Amino acid sequence: MALALTGLPLTPWHWVALIFSVLYMGYAEGYKGFHLGFAPRVVSRANYLRDNPRAAHVILAPLFCMGYIYATKKRQLISFALTFMIICFISIARILPQPWRGILDSGVVVGLTMGIISILYFLALAIRNPDLIRVSAEVPGDT
Repeated sequence: MALALTGLPLTPWHWVALIFSVLYMGYAEGYKGFHLGFAPRVVSRANYLRDNPRAAHVILAPLFCMGYIYATKKRQLISFALTFMIICFISIARILPQPWRGILDSGVVVGLTMGIISILYFLALAIRNPDLIRVSAEVPGDT
């Protein structure tokens, strides 16, 4: 949907909304959400799983790393609540007409790209020295 913007005439208001969407989602989703929260926690949980493998956790590694299983109750609640909230936002965004949907999607693309880069960054950091990841894995019994 973001690519569909290239063929549409945009008003100055559309351009302002596009710039705001990209900057806001880059900061809120990319930096605050992914870089400071999700990415280091996913890598921390992956390191925990590497050091403490259980067959069920290894088989369900993506769910484990995202905090859906074998996590503190608080982490599980946050993970499921965020997923529900994201599904609601996607449902609402799907009914937006163009160019507004493309404008919103452009910001989401920036945020998700920053998220991928953040995960790769923390993964590289953990490969060099796992002690550099100072985010709790938030597993039961973790202090």
